[in-house]
Amino acid sequence: MTTFQISQLAARTGVPTSTLRFYEKAGLLTADRTSGGYRIFDEEAVERLGFIGAAKLLGLPLEEIAQLLGVWETGACTDVRAELRPRVAARVVEAESRIVELEVFASSLRSALEHLDALPDRAGRCDPKCGFLGASGRRTPVMVDLAPRRREETEAERWRTVPVSCSLTGDDQQARTDRWQEALAGAVREPIPDGMRLVLPVDRTAVVAELAGREQQCCPFFDFRLHVDGPVVRMEVRAPADGAGLLAELFGPAP
Repeated sequence: MTTFQISQLAARTGVPTSTLRFYEKAGLLTADRTSGGYRIFDEEAVERLGFIGAAKLLGLPLEEIAQLLGVWETGACTDVRAELRPRVAARVVEAESRIVELEVFASSLRSALEHLDALPDRAGRCDPKCGFLGASGRRTPVMVDLAPRRREETEAERWRTVPVSCSLTGDDQQARTDRWQEALAGAVREPIPDGMRLVLPVDRTAVVAELAGREQQCCPFFDFRLHVDGPVVRMEVRAPADGAGLLAELFGPAP
């Protein structure tokens, strides 16, 4: 029987060793130990990781993946399908709901751009009319949560339980870092519990919203919130304790 040490399994599957240890601790992956205390995995671990990866692409939380693994181990595809279908259907409903939310958000951004484009060029000092104002003359803040989660979950549950791992490597990871640094140039940073708040000019809203959405695809342990308020956009980003280093690397150290 083919066996793998943890580094070999990581190389075979593309799953970081830190994530493999997390899966083992969470009960998603099992390992034997050599006399020297090293982890040894068998070929079934490769199949389990393939199943876990496929389930994660569907946006399923780890607790649901653990339940599905129990069914998958019986080897009956019919049972797996019966368990999986309602979960995927629920994710479809959630995704469609988020599409509506983002369409409303995009409409708000378009209104802001129209307002800004309609402002006359003036040499004088900027007054409140330069900001994004509603028809009544008051600010119209818009709140968008870019961290996908089920409606019944509390705010902290989703991102706190996702493994701290990133699917990007090499040049892709560096390109992502460069884009964030460019988008956040000159941002005012404020520490918040588990993360930081970055204050930026409102014209960068579309850029940071796009980057946050892409970030969720490769690093779902980040929690993003955008608050468009007058001439600025405030982006809050949080991560579990194990992800604090990655948070600081991408978004800069908190003051």
